[in-house]
Amino acid sequence: MTTGMPAITGDVLSAAMFNGLVNFTITTQSGATYTVANSDLYQVMIQTSNAGTKTVTIAPDSTLTSAADGSAITIINTGAGLLTMAAGAGVTITSAGASSAAPTLAQHKVLQCVRVAANTWRIYGGIA
Repeated sequence: MTTGMPAITGDVLSAAMFNGLVNFTITTQSGATYTVANSDLYQVMIQTSNAGTKTVTIAPDSTLTSAADGSAITIINTGAGLLTMAAGAGVTITSAGASSAAPTLAQHKVLQCVRVAANTWRIYGGIA
């Protein structure tokens, strides 16, 4: 194992690996649409920077093959336009405090998507 998670039985963490677990790797997405990938799970923060409206889609388990219950996706919207979360084919998303199944995120707000069951994600954070 080189850095981060997921780890497997028998892995030994060095001090650098352990300390790296508390840091986010930031990936910037500047387009109007983005679909979450396996590489976005765990200690990654997806930063959206598009000034217009944008949509981030949570892909189904057939695409997010590394996602297990408790997996997390963290997103910050740094662009001026609203970010809308969307569910991929067969995916269910729910959110606390949102009036719809497609929660939105204003500029400089952060949300976290947590997988709670197969193809089922719960969204928490600064959603509208």
